[in-house]
Amino acid sequence: MIHHIDLSSAELMRLIRDTKITLGGNQKLKIFGTLHCKSGKRMKPENRVFFASQSQAINAGYRPCGNCMKTAYQKWISSTMK
Repeated sequence: MIHHIDLSSAELMRLIRDTKITLGGNQKLKIFGTLHCKSGKRMKPENRVFFASQSQAINAGYRPCGNCMKTAYQKWISSTMK
């Protein structure tokens, strides 16, 4: 997990280009989603974290976004209802 406030704009763009960052998350809400998600773009930088993979985000205790990751979110909901 990488915190947004620890990165310069150039570092962030390099990590995205090198696919070391593929997902973004909200540290307070424990939700992750795509980098293009409208919900994610509105969050404060101090709450934003980045992940290399979905498994990394889930292992960190985050759940998929219901807006941009509908299938993964439904799967997560199903697994928590058991």
